[in-house]
Amino acid sequence: KQWYQRRVRGWKDESYCIGHLSNKTRKIRIINTLTSQEHTIEVCSEENLEEILNRFYKYNKHAASYTWKYNGSNLEMTKTLEQNGVKDEDEEFYELNFNEEDWLPAIHIYFNDDLTEA
Repeated sequence: KQWYQRRVRGWKDESYCIGHLSNKTRKIRIINTLTSQEHTIEVCSEENLEEILNRFYKYNKHAASYTWKYNGSNLEMTKTLEQNGVKDEDEEFYELNFNEEDWLPAIHIYFNDDLTEA
């Protein structure tokens, strides 16, 4: 019985927390207009673009040297995708029996040529 009580207390111990659970995740495509490279990544709905940018460094070490755009409009890096007008249409695609992979929102990144170092 003592082992069980210790185990239950461990679940409530915040020091064992390794992250937060997202309300919803979604996939996006990031297209580099300079190189035509395309990467599909899964992001949390709560993440702002700065956080997405930090995870995108694994694909492009100069990612901060790019302007991020959606439908021709600059994205505000302190806002989430939804706040920037990048709608999450997963539910609609599911209802219409569309393959969501064919309809992922595309974020285009444009190189600024500001000579940052990786």
